[in-house]
Amino acid sequence: MTGLPLILVFILAIIVMIIMISKFKIHPFVSIMLISLVLGIIAGIPIVDRTLEDGTKISGLANVIGSGFSGTFSSIGIVIILGALIGSILEVTGAALKLADMVIRLVGQNNPVLAMELMGWVVSIPVFCDSGFVILNPIRKALVQRTRESSVSMTIGLASGLYIAHVFIPPTPGPIAAASTLGIGDNLLLVMGLGAVCSIFPLIAGFIYAKFIGKRVKADDEVDKAEVVKTYEELVAEYGRLPSGFSSLAPIIVPIILMALSSIFSMAHMTGVFADLVAFLGTPIIALAVGTAFAAAQLKGAGKMAQFYDICNDTLKTVGPILFVTAAGGVLGKVISASDMVNYISSHAEVLSAMGIFFPFLLSAILKSAQGSSTVALTTTAGIVAPLLPVLGFTTPVQITLVCMAIGAGAMTVSHANDSYFWVVTNFGAMSPDRGYKTQTANTLVMGIASIIEIALLSLFLH
Repeated sequence: MTGLPLILVFILAIIVMIIMISKFKIHPFVSIMLISLVLGIIAGIPIVDRTLEDGTKISGLANVIGSGFSGTFSSIGIVIILGALIGSILEVTGAALKLADMVIRLVGQNNPVLAMELMGWVVSIPVFCDSGFVILNPIRKALVQRTRESSVSMTIGLASGLYIAHVFIPPTPGPIAAASTLGIGDNLLLVMGLGAVCSIFPLIAGFIYAKFIGKRVKADDEVDKAEVVKTYEELVAEYGRLPSGFSSLAPIIVPIILMALSSIFSMAHMTGVFADLVAFLGTPIIALAVGTAFAAAQLKGAGKMAQFYDICNDTLKTVGPILFVTAAGGVLGKVISASDMVNYISSHAEVLSAMGIFFPFLLSAILKSAQGSSTVALTTTAGIVAPLLPVLGFTTPVQITLVCMAIGAGAMTVSHANDSYFWVVTNFGAMSPDRGYKTQTANTLVMGIASIIEIALLSLFLH
C-alpha cells in the first residue's frame, strides 16, 4: 500500500494506539509493538528478506522490527539507566535537598514561589518530577507556614519547575530517548543547552500563573493551619548530614563539563592522545558513567554504600518500562521509514512544511493528553517524526534539537486525570480533582503554549 490510503491507515493506527493505551489500559509497549506490526503488514513491508533484480536487498518485517528495537537499546539504554541511577542516589543521600537549599539561598526567602519553581527545575534535571515533588513537598509546606504565601501558588510553582526540566533537559530519560531517536544522541550538551534556553518562557508563564491562581483557589492545608509540617531543620536531621554543595552538584556538572570539552575539542579539530581521551570521556555514556562514580562517592561519604545494591535494583525496575516503551517507539519509527510513507510525504510535503515546528508539538500534545505519560509522548512522537525530519526541513543538529524541544513542549500539554503527576501534585498539594483542573491542568496548558511560542521564535533565528 502507498499514497494517501497509507497515510489514512497510519492516522487510523495512531488513533487505535491511543485508544488501546488510554481507554483499554493496554500497556504502551504492547500497544506500540502491535500497531507497528499491523502497520508494517498493511504498508506492504515483505514478511521475509528479499533481493530485487538490481541486487537491492530489502529487509523483512521481522528484521525491521528487530533493528528498530535493538538500535534504540544500543544507542540510549545505558544513558537512561545511568541518568536515573544518578537521580536515585541524589535522593537517598539528601543531595537533592542540598540543591534545593542552594536555590533558596540564591533566590532568597522573600521570593518563595520563584524559589520553589527554580528549586524544582534544578532538582528535576536528574530526578523524576514525581519523585522530585515528593522530596521537596515538605520544604514547600514549611515555607508556606513561614512566609504565609498561598499554598496553591507554592504547589503550582514547584510543579511547574519540576515539569519543565522533566520534558526538556537530560539526563531525564524522556528527553534523552527522544534526542537519540531523532539522531542527536551524541549532541546531548546541545540538547541540555537549548533545553535550558527553552525553559525561560514556560518558567515565566508558570510563575505568573502560580501567583494568579493562588489568589483564586485555596488548598485544604490553607484552611487547617494547625497541621504539623516538617521544618527544614527536621528534614535535614532525617538525612543526618547533607553532602557539600560541590558533592551535590558534581554528578550533574562533571558530565556536562566533559561533554562540553569534547565538543570544543571536536570543533577545534584537535588531535592527539589527549584529544582522543577528552573525546572518549565526553561521549554521553562515559560522561554519565563518570557522573555516576561521583554519585557513588557521595553515597560512600554519607555512609550509605550498603544501600547501593538496592538503589541499583530499584532504579532498574523504574527505568525498565521506560526502556521498553522507548524501544517500541524506535520500532514504530523504523516501520514508518521502511514503508513508502516517507517517499509519498516527501513528494507532497507542502502542508507539513507549512506547519513546521508546530507539527511535532501538536502530535506530542495529542499523545500526551490522550494517554497521560510525558515519556511515552516524547518517545512515541520522536519515533514518528524522525523519518520525516528532512520532509519538515529540519536537517541540522540545532534544528533537530528544536524539534526535540517542540516534542517536549507537547509532552507537558496537558496534565490531567490520566497522568500520575496530576495526582501527585493534587494529593500532596491538598487539592481536590476539580481544583487540580483549575491549577495543574490549566497551568500545563499555559506553559505548553508559552514553550512552543519560544521554540517557534528560536526556530526563526537558529539554523
